[in-house]
Amino acid sequence: MCAFLCTFLAGQGVWAQGAAKPAAAPDATPVRVLLSPALETTLVSQMPGRIIEVNATLGKAFTKGSVLVRFDCAEQQARAAMSQAERASAEQELEGKLRLQGMHQATELEVGLAASAAERARAQVNMYKAQLGFCSVTAPFSGRAAKVLVRQFQGVAASQPLLEIVSDGPLKFRLNVPGAWLRWLKTGTVFDVAIDETGKTYGARVTAINARVDAVSQTVELEASLAARAPELLPGMSGNARFNPPAP
Repeated sequence: MCAFLCTFLAGQGVWAQGAAKPAAAPDATPVRVLLSPALETTLVSQMPGRIIEVNATLGKAFTKGSVLVRFDCAEQQARAAMSQAERASAEQELEGKLRLQGMHQATELEVGLAASAAERARAQVNMYKAQLGFCSVTAPFSGRAAKVLVRQFQGVAASQPLLEIVSDGPLKFRLNVPGAWLRWLKTGTVFDVAIDETGKTYGARVTAINARVDAVSQTVELEASLAARAPELLPGMSGNARFNPPAP
């Protein structure tokens, strides 16, 4: 009986000791990391038409607001001019009806119809002005062309992709780390990144942690920024990120 009790108590002590032991922090394991631009987008055509000018080539820098693609808009310009003339005519008609109403020679209905026609003509002018705005595709931010999908004199359809562009601003790192690291990982954590393409190591700092852990891979997505400017780095480069977790 004593032997059994002693063995049982000894087992309980081992179990209690094991339960109280803190979980060890993960080793400093390298994690794959990808460089991404702060902003990137695909510019598409907002109208069907023929391209007469492409001011973008691979890697060419541009500034925000510069014209990257220009369309032949002779027809749209003619429609806009015609709508301006129709608006002027409708407004003159309305003024005439108002004068006649003041002399009791035009009914309220006639004045109302003239006012509606004038308002419709103004709306048509605004519509054609908006369409003229589609004739030039401008850069939404300063950056470079990553892919040019059209050529000069090419005809395109509405919503057809024209250019893929990336911003010239600071690059950011994107990576996925084990969800268990959230025990010690936080915004502001510093780590090193060895980039394959340059063969150099750069300092980085965690700037954002995803609010959800992926249920399948049990990893969490991070974003990080460079600790110092590195002009030689380009979007799409990759490498290994190495963290140094705290000792248990």
